[in-house]
Amino acid sequence: MKITDVTLTLFAWNGIPATRYGRHTGQFGGGSQLGLLTLATDEGIKGHAFLGSAMRGAHLDGQSLIQYLKPVVLGQDPMERERLYQAMWQKNRGTTYRAIGAMDIALWDIAGKAAGQPIHRLLGSYRESVPAYASSAVLPTKEAYAEEALRFKAEGWTAYKIHPPTDPAVDVEVCRAVRRAVGDGFTIMLDPTWAYQYPEALRVGQAIEELGFYWYEDPLADDDLLGYVKLKQHLRIPILATEYAPGGLTAFAPWLVHQATDFLRGDVAVKGGITALVKAAHLAEAFHMNFEIHHGGNSLNNVANLHVTMAIRNCEFFEVLLPAGAQKYGLAEDIEVDRQGLVHAVNGPGLGAAIDFGLIERNTLGVLA
Repeated sequence: MKITDVTLTLFAWNGIPATRYGRHTGQFGGGSQLGLLTLATDEGIKGHAFLGSAMRGAHLDGQSLIQYLKPVVLGQDPMERERLYQAMWQKNRGTTYRAIGAMDIALWDIAGKAAGQPIHRLLGSYRESVPAYASSAVLPTKEAYAEEALRFKAEGWTAYKIHPPTDPAVDVEVCRAVRRAVGDGFTIMLDPTWAYQYPEALRVGQAIEELGFYWYEDPLADDDLLGYVKLKQHLRIPILATEYAPGGLTAFAPWLVHQATDFLRGDVAVKGGITALVKAAHLAEAFHMNFEIHHGGNSLNNVANLHVTMAIRNCEFFEVLLPAGAQKYGLAEDIEVDRQGLVHAVNGPGLGAAIDFGLIERNTLGVLA
């Protein structure tokens, strides 16, 4: 089998609600665009992936995908994913991790379709379901957080993560309000999105430690490895870092050697695809650590994330980022959480996702080829 063409169809995503997750995003909303990546083969099998998110339009990564990555895969055997991944990674200074990730996902989609198996089966399935957690946007009041967490608890979800306003004193009050609302037996996490300096991070960490929070995610700058070492030494609550730590797979090494985090973190977009994510998860497992998978930024990336989650032991949760209107788009059927707070494996061939090709055709902005 050979890859005969690579195209990226840009399509409009409108009606995105005004949303903010922290200082790093600011407020976004209104419109964006996604890209449907299609790898065609001489055997008629097509591999797909989505590029882009509500915060970052596909056009920002799409041109480099066509310029730098299309020549790498064109005419090649799509089953040689490791060789193609290594070749694409050599282009990472000219393109982006998101572009490499999309191309890698499409290659896995081809492999699953050719085998008639879901990707998680090709990876070696470990389970068929996993608990989800609701991951908040920044909300206007502590009462709004408490009400949202209570609503998800009532719907059967078992965990809730707070993206706070990133004012340390306010953030602690938000955390207290949510704990009061949901009670002591409900799992809560805090993700201040790299907003604090060390003294603030320590104070907030001590407060949520007393409140029985499950993990403390990205309180310091993503490259502040030594700050995380110090913070971890002074807190009992598990620290979750490395989501955007600069670099690729080998960049995890100093975090492990310096014992700067209790978990590793990533997703198919920010780490470069399914291949990269599985490598990182197995690396974490060697250190008896969880690899907690971050949301993927778009619906099809989240399907790819879910396949990896089903194929590894050391990931406890599936992240569902809120609101749905800023995260779910382009699929006829998206991932849903059941009344027990679980998401279930997708079992169609390849990604197994129901891409809404009609929606994409109605909203097409252009094709990069």
